[in-house]
Amino acid sequence: MDVAEKRYLELLSRLFPSAAKASAEIINLSAVLNLPKGTEFFASDIHGEYEAFSHILRNGSGSIRLKIDDAFGDSLSKEEKRSLATLIYYPREKMELVLSQVDCPEEWYAVTLPRLVAVCKRAARKYTRSKVRRALPKDFAYLIEELMTEDRHGVDKEAYYAAIVDAVIRTDRGGALIEALCLLIQQLVIDRLHIVGDIYDRGPYPHIIMDTLMDYHSLDIQWGNHDIVWMGASLGQRGCIAHVVRNCARYGNLSILEDAYGINILPLASFALEAYRDDPCVAFGLKGNPELGPQELEMNVKIQKAMAIIQFKVEGALIDENPDFDLEDRKLLDKIDYGRGTVAVDGVEYELTDKVFPTVDPTDPYRLTPEEEEVMQRLEQAFTGCEKLQRHMRFFLDAGSLYKVYNSNLLFHACVPLSADGSLRETDVFGEKYKGRALYDVMERYVRAGFDDPDPDMRKRGRDLMWYLWLGEGSPLFAKSKMATFELYLIADRAARKEVKNPFYTFLEDEAALAGIFEDFGLDPETSRIVCGHVPVKVKDGEDPVKCGGRVLTIDGGFSKAYQPTTGIAGYTLISNSYGFVLAAHEPLESTRAAVENELDIHSSRRVVERVERRTLVADTDNGAVLKGQIADLEQLLAAYRCGAIAEGGR
Repeated sequence: MDVAEKRYLELLSRLFPSAAKASAEIINLSAVLNLPKGTEFFASDIHGEYEAFSHILRNGSGSIRLKIDDAFGDSLSKEEKRSLATLIYYPREKMELVLSQVDCPEEWYAVTLPRLVAVCKRAARKYTRSKVRRALPKDFAYLIEELMTEDRHGVDKEAYYAAIVDAVIRTDRGGALIEALCLLIQQLVIDRLHIVGDIYDRGPYPHIIMDTLMDYHSLDIQWGNHDIVWMGASLGQRGCIAHVVRNCARYGNLSILEDAYGINILPLASFALEAYRDDPCVAFGLKGNPELGPQELEMNVKIQKAMAIIQFKVEGALIDENPDFDLEDRKLLDKIDYGRGTVAVDGVEYELTDKVFPTVDPTDPYRLTPEEEEVMQRLEQAFTGCEKLQRHMRFFLDAGSLYKVYNSNLLFHACVPLSADGSLRETDVFGEKYKGRALYDVMERYVRAGFDDPDPDMRKRGRDLMWYLWLGEGSPLFAKSKMATFELYLIADRAARKEVKNPFYTFLEDEAALAGIFEDFGLDPETSRIVCGHVPVKVKDGEDPVKCGGRVLTIDGGFSKAYQPTTGIAGYTLISNSYGFVLAAHEPLESTRAAVENELDIHSSRRVVERVERRTLVADTDNGAVLKGQIADLEQLLAAYRCGAIAEGGR
């Protein structure tokens, strides 16, 4: 035993000061290794659709209904099971409704509490008692633990358990206990949540989703391009701010800025309404048919156009400042013939759909007017000064990353950039070329530098790279040839608007290309898989989200209402449990109110993607590898105790 090893074991002996304690921990950890692995839950491209996402989290993509079936079989009717499931999903709302309708609340409590305990027992079966204990709410930890250890076939403690329930009801704590049990069931059904990018943009409630995730018991996030652009905006990066504000206006969601984050857009609105007062803004209609009154609709349209023009200007400056980004072809304001109303893109001349540019100087098209400059300065101050936005983006930084390897799954939002021949594509990052995992790693370092690096030049590089990650051809989060915002607004010809996807998407069925990706990330191509989102799966056209025999699972199924006509469904979730992988395709949720009042659930069709021959145990997981390492260390400590190399009890 060398000096360093002995020093480590002496430190370990402070936690386990005797052979008996070290042995007990070895026994405990060895037993845990043989439990079934916990259930992992994957979702992507939520895009602000809080109600649908929240419902699927609450029902575990149908898992809670299965637990109810397992617990009660045919002893409850379909109506009773449906009512119990709704209570578990929405305990507070459902209780309020039920208690307003029943004659004797005490009888309802007396029936409901044991049913919830039965479901809770079922959901907790594959976890250690200590893990379940850590999940228990403090106010009811003792009561719930006692109720969950009840033996339904024993008679010795029947009166004891009945007295617990009776006392809870008599002291008017029945409702609080029911809510605690329901939330515990929700937590036990999902052991680990993976969000594979794009919480923000399009939908109206990303901030509520962020609040929900910040309170979630176990999760990780892989940043999407729509997330990274909000991260950059929170740091005052002008290209990111311009997109965020323009996109909120485009979808009629300015309330996200005003109401959710307290960002004052009045100066912007005043500028837009004045500068574009006589402009019909013909190319800037809103997406998704938001329910806005005439005046609010006009304001959103004019703000959208004002911010689009500002965006083209500030992006021009960023492109000049960062020639390594290779985005020169995205500077199009200087390619406009303002007299003829045309623009040249890639050597082809197109007529513009909107020819009114009151704030553009044709001789210096990328110069902001004094009014535009003032608008941007105020927006910068508002974004960087918003405490709630900063808190949400800091949570992104702490809980998130560009990619994650977890239990042989490679999780990322969009792609690993490939060349046309299927090899890893190189991207220039501030003068150095990177590809594959190295590209992801260096870009993540720059993102984190954008938040925290003491060097202002490094902070600026990191913030500008967040903008590049949003729209750059070499970005693993964007994965397209160009961000055709200008063309989508101002050119009718679809050929000019085309955004060509990275070759990664043409190699999703190519085993050799995928093997190259897995090996680059240190994974076994035979046993690993990619889970990603970003590109909506066109289910209605027969597209299969399962690629290359299950080696790739693409799970953007259209949580965003704007994409549901494209996908034909309302989102995917992927479930990984000890039996394999299940892909759930969801139909739209009518509303939370309908779910509570009419006991309507989201209908989800479940498809088994992979069923393992032997149940996956904790020993087979990443956490299992950690536990095995701990056991090996403890066995060394135990041997040192027994041979006298280290004295027990710190002697």
